[in-house]
Amino acid sequence: MSSTLPYVDEHAVTVDAGTAEAWRRLRLGVERSLSQVGGARYARLVRAEPRAAGGPRPPAEGSEFPGFRVVRVVPERELALEGRHRFSTYSLVFRMEELADGRSRLRAETRAAFPGAAGRVYRLLVISSGGHAFGMRRLLASCVRDA
Repeated sequence: MSSTLPYVDEHAVTVDAGTAEAWRRLRLGVERSLSQVGGARYARLVRAEPRAAGGPRPPAEGSEFPGFRVVRVVPERELALEGRHRFSTYSLVFRMEELADGRSRLRAETRAAFPGAAGRVYRLLVISSGGHAFGMRRLLASCVRDA
């Protein structure tokens, strides 16, 4: 599904660690960020699928968080999540690459469709307002600083 959805944005950070450590930080950051109580409330409000956390931990294929399902894992390279709710169908794909100096680059690509009038309004409220970008930068920053 993710490659067929319209591109929304991409954010990237440099992690002062190799891909093995950066991968560990990413999985911890995703787990922590997507498991917050507010996320579960929001998932119920917008009728997201899935609505609750479940499946294997740390995040692996089949893991679920409110609003997201892990659909693909390539260790130390890619973590792909998908979800949907009444205003949008979306994917969030984290990609990691080793840099020459022992650091890593972590990128997060968002793709989403916002069908109908309600979807267009939702896009304005979440994407155009900068709220989505703020949340992505915050999630990526947590992956950089976690030790």
